Amino acid sequence: MTTMTPEQAAWFAQTFDRLVGNVGQAVLGKAPVIRLALTCMLAEGHLLLEDAPGTGKTMLARSIAASVQGTHNRIQFTPDLLPSDVTGVTIYDQNTGKFDFHPGPIFNSIVLADEINRASPKTQSALLEVMEEGRVTVDGVAHGTGRPFMVLATQNPIEQAGTYRLPEAQLDRFLMKTSVGYPDHASTVEILSGASVKDRSLALQPIITTKAVTEMADLAMTVHTDTAVLEYVSKLSEETRNAAEVRVGVSVRGALALVRCSKVWAAAHGRNYVLPDDIKELAQPVWGHRFVLDPEAEFAGSRPDVILARIMADVAAPQERASA
Repeated sequence: MTTMTPEQAAWFAQTFDRLVGNVGQAVLGKAPVIRLALTCMLAEGHLLLEDAPGTGKTMLARSIAASVQGTHNRIQFTPDLLPSDVTGVTIYDQNTGKFDFHPGPIFNSIVLADEINRASPKTQSALLEVMEEGRVTVDGVAHGTGRPFMVLATQNPIEQAGTYRLPEAQLDRFLMKTSVGYPDHASTVEILSGASVKDRSLALQPIITTKAVTEMADLAMTVHTDTAVLEYVSKLSEETRNAAEVRVGVSVRGALALVRCSKVWAAAHGRNYVLPDDIKELAQPVWGHRFVLDPEAEFAGSRPDVILARIMADVAAPQERASA
């Protein structure tokens, strides 16, 4: 595979910044979160947002879809939601004598799975195949979702009554986990001044097409990653498994996720090579939700972010290379 050229890296960074700016017109004062969400999309992964209601999670999903000329849908997860309500169902057509597939809301570019932890484990499991393989199998027939495809799921960290904790297999399907958080004072004032506009995403103009998104995703995977950086990622993942407070550390899927995200992150900064700093910046959002802590350590107050910060400090990073 040919490595991304410096010219391609410059174009990638310019386009990425335009996307961030465009989404930022609707989601005010949240450029870092927007950059993470777009990195997740271009790494062809899925994003889990754990946040309080009313912080702009739905607006973020709509704005990303509008910026890339993609389709968007929202699924409100509830205890009575069925797997077929997500994936779709085959219905017998008496006129033709055949079974026709009626696609569910999962068949969109950007899918907001709102309050995903309110659905039963059976319904949550309906997302496992589509999030991993980009396809849904109904009655033995596979149906592809197309590209780009990103599930942006939310869960409320406060109201836990009537919720189902996401199993580790489900959490591992999410490329990143982060939170939007409340806007700062200046952004809040700007939002309040435009109170007459109910949905800022409706005014957004597309920056690129969905086809261009897939081309950017493919291009990002050609970013050079030095063997020393790969060894660094491997060593970090091994240390998460060896930590005394951790029962299950970062899987190979998690290590691959960090490398994929780092390639996009590097290209978004105009580079055609990954630096150890890219790994350091992305380790928390990519790995923080993949830890399964020992119950005693968790009861004693251990937290994944603290453990990961300690591991990052203990494992020496390789010397930075100037170019690919």
